[in-house]
Amino acid sequence: MIVGLTGGIASGKSTVASAFGELGIGWVDADQIAREVVAPGEPALAEIMARHGPAIVDTSGNLDRAALRAIIFADEQERRWLESITHPHIRERLHQRLEELQQKSSAYVLLVSPLLFESGQAGMVDRCLVIDVPESVQIARTCERDGVDEGQARAIVSAQMSRTERLSRADDVIVNDGDMTALNEQVRALDRRYRQALMASALPKTP
Repeated sequence: MIVGLTGGIASGKSTVASAFGELGIGWVDADQIAREVVAPGEPALAEIMARHGPAIVDTSGNLDRAALRAIIFADEQERRWLESITHPHIRERLHQRLEELQQKSSAYVLLVSPLLFESGQAGMVDRCLVIDVPESVQIARTCERDGVDEGQARAIVSAQMSRTERLSRADDVIVNDGDMTALNEQVRALDRRYRQALMASALPKTP
């Protein structure tokens, strides 16, 4: 079984994935794959440079992610263009990594992706787990973590799927607005349900 783990920016996806990891569950990180497909020598980086020029890379030839982020969050068309270039490469590599991970695991695995729904990656998973936090918490965490101002943080949040829409598509939800004890309790409860699901034909949504 593949569980898709998603949530808005700064919702705590990596923290939750690590908590599942402590229980022996492996995962594939779509963000890491996204970085790989724009590494020097990759076709996607060449296309980005052809569109935006050599200034979009640093002196080492690596993508200047801050510069690209400023472009795509200021222009919806540019964001959509970038996704049309990178998403097919990401999807292909995700399939490969998930297959490799499943061969090594007797339990379920996680696909951790901030764009699980937007990119169509939800079609690759059996369950969709949403990590939910209030928008105000997202903005505060993004400013602190990424060193951006509130305006840019709000633009990033606004460019993503709305909280309401994301929750409407969830099979399961973890609310990450408390401490680690509360978070770990939710993770352990879902882990038990997912392991039981391996022996069942269906699993209803979390009430």
